[in-house]
Amino acid sequence: MGNRLSEVAAGRAAIGGTAADFLNLAAAPIDAVENFLRSRGHHGLFSQIELSFSASGLRDRDVLFKSNPMMVLYARGKNGALEELCRTEVVLNSSSPRWITKHTLIYHFEVVQVLVFRVYDVDTQFHNVDIKMLDLDEQQFLGEATCALSQIITQPDKSLTIDLYTEDSVGSTLSKNCGKLMVHGEECISSKTAIEMVFRCSDLEYKYLFSRTDPFLLISKVVEAGAQIPICKTEVIRNDLNPIWKSVFVNIQQVGSKDSPLIIECYNFNSNGKHDLMGKVQRSLVELENIHNNGQGENLFLPSADGQNHDNKVLKSQLFVEKFTESVQYTFLDYLAGGFELNFMVAVDFTEVQHKFTIAALVEESGCVLFTLRNHLWVPQNANPLRPLLSGSTAASNGNPRLPDSLHYIDPSGRPNAYQRAIVEVGEVLQLYDSDKRFPTWGFGARPIDGPVCHCFNLNGSSHYCEVEGIQGILMAYTSALLNVSLAGPTLFGPVISTAALIASQSVANGGRKYFVLLIITDGVVTDLQETKDAIVKASDLPLSILIVGVGGADFKEMEVLDADKGERLESSYGRVASRDIVQFIPFREVQSGLSVVQAFLAELPAQFLTYVRSRNIQPNL
Repeated sequence: MGNRLSEVAAGRAAIGGTAADFLNLAAAPIDAVENFLRSRGHHGLFSQIELSFSASGLRDRDVLFKSNPMMVLYARGKNGALEELCRTEVVLNSSSPRWITKHTLIYHFEVVQVLVFRVYDVDTQFHNVDIKMLDLDEQQFLGEATCALSQIITQPDKSLTIDLYTEDSVGSTLSKNCGKLMVHGEECISSKTAIEMVFRCSDLEYKYLFSRTDPFLLISKVVEAGAQIPICKTEVIRNDLNPIWKSVFVNIQQVGSKDSPLIIECYNFNSNGKHDLMGKVQRSLVELENIHNNGQGENLFLPSADGQNHDNKVLKSQLFVEKFTESVQYTFLDYLAGGFELNFMVAVDFTEVQHKFTIAALVEESGCVLFTLRNHLWVPQNANPLRPLLSGSTAASNGNPRLPDSLHYIDPSGRPNAYQRAIVEVGEVLQLYDSDKRFPTWGFGARPIDGPVCHCFNLNGSSHYCEVEGIQGILMAYTSALLNVSLAGPTLFGPVISTAALIASQSVANGGRKYFVLLIITDGVVTDLQETKDAIVKASDLPLSILIVGVGGADFKEMEVLDADKGERLESSYGRVASRDIVQFIPFREVQSGLSVVQAFLAELPAQFLTYVRSRNIQPNL
């Protein structure tokens, strides 16, 4: 899920997709697409076409700043209605963006497929918002272009340049002084052969004296007309003149062939989007493999101002290829076809009123018992309130389940509450990939009748097993639990994550081919943050992904640290870093307007699954 980012993280994301984004670029088998289309009566000529996008001459926001452009692609139906197909990333401070985001669609010879492209300037106040959540009406419209897909693929170099235009306020006059959009299309060839490469550089030169150097590599291919199309990039390494980057994966299909030229550019990252070129090389995959085999570096160069190659400035900086391996990259669907299943798990928050303050900010106004939880205090529901000196309280919104203003309220009319909607939206999709449809289901933060507060209890009321039958079984267990437990607290995630991780660990030990997906639905900020981090880091080695859905109106900003998309990879209290990103956090209120929880969740699940199986060299049984 792309999601909210810090300012610097947003800038890094604006470079384009990271190496992890390209783990799943091996094309799905063409014969599977053909069978699907033929089963629905399509017998004409059709192919998969991958579209790449760039623009030039875009309007500037004002005198001092260039635009931060994002492109949105639509398909126009026969009735004129537009269907949104994709959004690119935001490129910071550029009037000539080259977007990394691609879109693949099916080309039908017998159908006129009209495409509409709209370019927007994304205001800086929205740079921490996931592009899928952006309200386009709040962005500055830079221009629109329209063409048929056939116009692109019939060009000699499969590239079409189109004028961008806007309409005047009356809607009658077109203004074409808005720049140009370039669209490049390539027919996808079913190829799962991928190259994994690890690059390092030595003796990078400071761009500016006394400034830090945060290098990253951008790898582009050169198409027929000499234009560069970016295909992947490395992560940004902080303040290092001799960086070693993590693996990048290049699909042969993306490149064309092992002899096709690639341009590898080393940039110094800037959060304003104006990345400084530190040097570049142009080599094919065959040549990069030779560099790896010889163990010698390739000198970077800076191109001359006039573009003449003989005037290029050769640098002492060198590029090395530490790893070069060629392998078959199986797709997510390959693993599903090869016997892997997805197992759905649910944990529901049953906490009630919470008042969390830092210890330094509390003054006790009357006697009550306080339970210390790291740097927070837990105030029992029946205790007298405390007056904060430095900050206000954060009241949870679950409340009394019998009252309509509670998030747990069961409406007699049958209208589902937020917890029920989240369970159904995610569960209805994942249950299709689970053969027995028996789902482990827990609650946390509640007090069973005449019992202590429990931070992981079986939602079905059993003391022996945690599974229920199907999605309806989860909903019935949830409704029953509301009648048999008292809401309490505090909000602890550690116990349920550890319990889910234990099931995943036992599955691995027994040779199971299952991947587990834990849905945690909560109305408040987690109290045991460090314990939760420790549990997540430990679980990152297991076949497990965690989706945390925040319901209600609480401020969930503290929760974003758990999602590696929004910052640094998690580190445990004992110094271990998570081996991969397994957590997504989604405020439910954000995904109710046009984008479902299911869509936001599935955007990252296949990549998380593939990262797990590929890092362990697990292959599907095909």
